[in-house]
Amino acid sequence: MDRKEVIRLEGLTKSYGGEDVLKSINLTVYQGQIVGYIGPNGAGKSTTVKMMLGLVEGYSGSISVFGTDIQDQDHLYKRRIGYVPENAEIYDSLTASEYLAFVAGLYGIDEEEALDKARKLMSQFDIDQVIYSRLSSFSKGMKQKVLIISSLLHNPDLLFLDEPLSGLDANSMLVVKEILSQLAAQGKTIFYSSHIMDIVEKISHRIVLISGGNVVADGTFEELREQNKQGSLEDIFNDLTGFHQHKQIASEFVAIVQGVSS
Repeated sequence: MDRKEVIRLEGLTKSYGGEDVLKSINLTVYQGQIVGYIGPNGAGKSTTVKMMLGLVEGYSGSISVFGTDIQDQDHLYKRRIGYVPENAEIYDSLTASEYLAFVAGLYGIDEEEALDKARKLMSQFDIDQVIYSRLSSFSKGMKQKVLIISSLLHNPDLLFLDEPLSGLDANSMLVVKEILSQLAAQGKTIFYSSHIMDIVEKISHRIVLISGGNVVADGTFEELREQNKQGSLEDIFNDLTGFHQHKQIASEFVAIVQGVSS
């Protein structure tokens, strides 16, 4: 059976201040995949996602989502997409119910239907008792749960997640990882960006490593481990990005903390 393409990037290049952040990226993502998209800070991960969402323009190459170049589509393709950004503006002055109703409205969902669904989803996260409380009173983990719910209210076909587990407790992390696994099994496509290597290693069907504006690795964890002769994704990451100074830097840092002169 042919795999259905959900995302295709061809020759994708983006520059800031005359410097290429992305250098002719080619990438195809298929339906039902959880793709771990990793790289050092400043590698262009968030830029790639924002370009696919139509939030960043001025690039060369092409971006196709759901089989059509996004420049040839109207904004309605975004109704099939859910997004959890790394640093989200969550409107602290609103209550959780107001915020979720607002987000649902952007996707054309009836308010009563949205609030019924939101209450049920919040109950699964054990935060339904604060549905009418202002978000300013929420902990970081509670806000993150609301963001995750807001990204799923409209039952999207494609999810972009940037550090989605930030602030969550261990039990909630397990729940979210299982949610993503079950969504992928039902044909949802998940584009997952994180610096937490062990989580990316465990949940991703495929891992794409970007460094220096280029894709330097693309495959399952087992394939990358075999190719690079390394035991963990963290080791593979350090090897491919050329970062081997962590022990030296840590030793010098500790020496400064302890007042030991070098």
